[in-house]
Amino acid sequence: MNDNVILIGDHKSFMVTAIVKELEDNGYNVLQSDLDIDEISKFHVDVGVFVLYLDSPEDNEKQLIYLRDRIMENYMSLVVIGKHLDLEKLYTIIPKNKLAGSFVRPVNIKELGEGLDDIQQQETLRKQKKKILLVDDDGTMLRTMKAWLEDYYQVFMVNSGMAAITFLTKNQVDLILLDYEMPVTSGPQVLEMMNSDPDMSKIPVMFLTVKADKHSVLTGLSLRPENYLLKTMPRNQLLAAINEFFVKQRVEDMQRI
Repeated sequence: MNDNVILIGDHKSFMVTAIVKELEDNGYNVLQSDLDIDEISKFHVDVGVFVLYLDSPEDNEKQLIYLRDRIMENYMSLVVIGKHLDLEKLYTIIPKNKLAGSFVRPVNIKELGEGLDDIQQQETLRKQKKKILLVDDDGTMLRTMKAWLEDYYQVFMVNSGMAAITFLTKNQVDLILLDYEMPVTSGPQVLEMMNSDPDMSKIPVMFLTVKADKHSVLTGLSLRPENYLLKTMPRNQLLAAINEFFVKQRVEDMQRI
């Protein structure tokens, strides 16, 4: 289990200090951050569970929208501690069902520690799933693909080729489903950039595209992706192709042992 907790809140607050002590006494490694976008963005996907000690949500709407966007893309697991009315305001920005958990102030610190243990166990199971990055400039396609895959895999989303490269500099994934035709930086260009980087070149890529003409297929295959999948594929065929890839990969890994 990942024992890191990133506590977001005022370092000078008595309650924040008390929460830090209780969590550390329970064996957690507590890292602290202000409710600041630049500070929070330094933490990568697998660093641990984020705990927000919420004060004045109306004064921090920009920061809360940032947290919401990261949650929506499955970048982070967020637990919130706040007064009842503040939590209700928060839920208008971050839907309650997108949070890993929430606690009403005044919080029983012992109950918080026990609750966080359960949340950590659930998050550990979730994070054992293979990680897939979806890259597509079509928001509807991203949401559809995420809905198809998220019961079986951890799914992350970006909406451009350069956003994919930026994401990969900070995070690791097991497979990329890469849109072939995107503005500014196309799928083939993204894969060429990845192939020139020693770390990114090891990440498996499947093109996901509507381009079925011979020239596009041959161009895409010349970059040696793991597969070339059509967006018109039904859900069961897409899942079968991805599942088959991971099964084959697992067999190859076992043979190398």
